[in-house]
Amino acid sequence: MLVSGAAERLAALLRPGRVYRREDLAEMSNAVDRHVRELVAEGLLKKLAQGMYYVPRVSSFGPVPPEDAEVIGSFLRDSDFLVFSTSAYNAVGLGTTQLYNRTLVYNHKRHGVFKFGNRQFDFRVKPRFPKKLTPEFLFVDLLNNLELLAEDRDAVLRQAQSKLPLFNLDKLKRALSTFGSVATRKRTKGWLSA
Repeated sequence: MLVSGAAERLAALLRPGRVYRREDLAEMSNAVDRHVRELVAEGLLKKLAQGMYYVPRVSSFGPVPPEDAEVIGSFLRDSDFLVFSTSAYNAVGLGTTQLYNRTLVYNHKRHGVFKFGNRQFDFRVKPRFPKKLTPEFLFVDLLNNLELLAEDRDAVLRQAQSKLPLFNLDKLKRALSTFGSVATRKRTKGWLSA
């Protein structure tokens, strides 16, 4: 099936790698549902979730899905979020070595697990989070989320206590007061005063 002239005009307005909501497409089309069906059938548009579509970028290996930040920004209609894999905790050096298939999204609007295409994102509403990951934030967040880890929690806590001198203590104290849970702040209070 070939796309109609009107659907072809819509396709010409879309940019590869971008995510579009149905309402974004409705502003560019007078028969959005029919045109979207035609573009999806031809592979020019791919469905991510109900009412969310993306235009695949093409590489030498085939179509490439959109960047996580593009998907999440479109879903939230916001750019104020932090997205990272819990595998990033491994970089802090506290003995975590597991590779996790969990992508966390800290934001101010949505909570829950949402699936976009073949990926799942764990959205968590947080009052505060940094713009980018730092070792101090990852240290604090790992302690906040011990229940997510497959490793021995007691071993991770022992390692965390022994690694404290390797961190910038001023930055770590700020991260604890800004991002630490009550349990994390209590746990580390004794470590920092020792």
